Amino acid sequence: MSSLLPHPPLPYLLVTKLVCISGCSRGLGRAMAIEFSNRGWQVAGGARDTSALEKLKFELITDHFLHPFDITQPEEVDKFANLTKDKLGIPNLLVNNAGLINKNAPLTQVQPDEFASVLAVNLGGIHNMIRSFVPMMQKAGRGIIANFSSYWGQSTAPEVGPYCATKWGVEGLTRSLAQELPSGLGAVAFNPGVINTDMLRSTFGNEAKEYENPNEWAVHAVSRLEALSPSDSGNTVIG
Repeated sequence: MSSLLPHPPLPYLLVTKLVCISGCSRGLGRAMAIEFSNRGWQVAGGARDTSALEKLKFELITDHFLHPFDITQPEEVDKFANLTKDKLGIPNLLVNNAGLINKNAPLTQVQPDEFASVLAVNLGGIHNMIRSFVPMMQKAGRGIIANFSSYWGQSTAPEVGPYCATKWGVEGLTRSLAQELPSGLGAVAFNPGVINTDMLRSTFGNEAKEYENPNEWAVHAVSRLEALSPSDSGNTVIG
């Protein structure tokens, strides 16, 4: 009789390694794309900044598909989803990272068009990604959806009311989605923590330098994302 023990089962998300990341042209999205690629994942991603996506291509060492699209436009997201499926396959990890924050201002001074833009990206964009990708993931019978939330998805601060409202919305939307998903799929609200990004600097100013940069953050955040399974569905996970 062989004395060799059977290999332990692979983590849920390592059976297939295709991640799709929205908002991957800079900040956290870019750092995650590079880190996932360094770990052997195929990467699909998009953003509005075409030139930044072109530069990112040279940082990825695995098969990848980067495509410019506006996450607030359903038809553009549909096209991106179908192209991703054709070129790489069906993602088993969908990272809805794209986000926008309002300029610091009391709610009484936030203009309606700015409020609408924050809602359109942070909530409408996630809905567009869910509409386009989750049905194919359901047909495949597996997959995790990580919707990026924030500490301000469970707390508030002055002068960032529109952003707080959307991140509280992400928490509720994610829990509702988790209740709708079949066995084999899961959805989590992913709280990345506090990272020195352009978005943080817009609110924290020079204090943002006290926090880790996106590349440092991505090392442990990607490990956390890799470890997700359907048993986490409906939870808020801290990166």
